[in-house]
Amino acid sequence: MNHIISLKWLLARMYESDIVIVDCRFQLGKPDFGREAYEASHIPGAVYLDLEKDLSAPVEEHGGRHPLPDITALTIALSRVGISNETRVIAYDDQGGAMASRLWWLLKYLGHEQAYVLDEGYTAWQNAGYPVNAEQKVLIPARYLATVQHNLLIEMDEVREKLHDPNVTLIDSRDGARYRGEIEPLDKAAGHIPGAINRLWSEGKGEGGRWKSAEEQAARFEGLDKNRETIVYCGSGVTACPNVLALQEAGFSNVRLYAGSWSDWISYEGNPIATGEE
Repeated sequence: MNHIISLKWLLARMYESDIVIVDCRFQLGKPDFGREAYEASHIPGAVYLDLEKDLSAPVEEHGGRHPLPDITALTIALSRVGISNETRVIAYDDQGGAMASRLWWLLKYLGHEQAYVLDEGYTAWQNAGYPVNAEQKVLIPARYLATVQHNLLIEMDEVREKLHDPNVTLIDSRDGARYRGEIEPLDKAAGHIPGAINRLWSEGKGEGGRWKSAEEQAARFEGLDKNRETIVYCGSGVTACPNVLALQEAGFSNVRLYAGSWSDWISYEGNPIATGEE
């Protein structure tokens, strides 16, 4: 199943009436960066959805640094920018596909069939000489009805129950030094969930920032059982999404996102923490 589309594919179809292109650019620690970048220039016709305002809920005691948005609020945000259940949604960013993959995953979670991530991202589009502008199209609201796919998500208590279950694979998507607990720039405790293996999300990309092929993705996860329940997490539930996408490309059939991820896990006193390699 191919969830990645090429720059050329989009160039040929960008004005088709059932396509909505979504700019998801965002930089951690710079909350206005993405919208300002979008307002300066974007792929013609693109709308903007913000990681923290639209694709996350406000931070609370639990739920992590980017809690999942309320389903009603998310469907309202999608409807506002003209996305209906029939829309083909093409998401892009300039952050290696992490933010675009968050929107892709949220759409899949809502039961949306036609959600895709643009390969390479905005800078590559611009560098290819493809059109960009700063015009904001008139938004015609659509009607979006969610059919939530609860099986795609897993909550903290269920992750805790499944610790050391031989039929479950737990994947940490963060940088190796954070996984091993050597550094922790963002969260108040370092380490990983016991039993997790480390597969850095950005290794799903190859030369020139292109997504690796299905075969290359399968090689990243070699030795793992494709039919076993696979739980994926990161720091806050964002960069885990490109790994979920990569696993699906590689033919894994039962992949669940722990959306709260490490920042949620450590918000509960008594949750075990591991360091070093597994």
